[in-house]
Amino acid sequence: MGSDQFVGTWKLVASEFHHLDGVVVYPYGQNAIGILTYDSAGYMAAQLMRPDRPAFASGDLLEGTPEETKVAFDGVIAYYGRYSINETAGAVTHHLIGCTFPNWIGSDQIRYYKFSDQRLTLSTAPILAGGSSLVGILVWERIV
Repeated sequence: MGSDQFVGTWKLVASEFHHLDGVVVYPYGQNAIGILTYDSAGYMAAQLMRPDRPAFASGDLLEGTPEETKVAFDGVIAYYGRYSINETAGAVTHHLIGCTFPNWIGSDQIRYYKFSDQRLTLSTAPILAGGSSLVGILVWERIV
């Protein structure tokens, strides 16, 4: 298979996160939006966010109140870097160069993949979020 099946642009169609006890939560909302790209040179970028994040009252990019900034930051994850595929494990690893969550910069984020028609489902390894371990299940649909 190689990277050919990954290469393209994908839009988010479903996003849910599972606590280890099975409880499902939606940290980016049940109607989360996002885009994911993989190119043939081995680079990728992903953005996922709540569509209902409130605007800053000031209208100034750098002058949100502490509360506005927290809500905006908590409602988005975006990162970019290189990627590699392990077909045997059914995993794609995102080798992060930049990320809105500083702790992930320079890290490897493993996503387990499944393809079905024009859809790509990525499942995360457990991620610490809100004091709990969550497994994300993200369904992407090819748009290009």
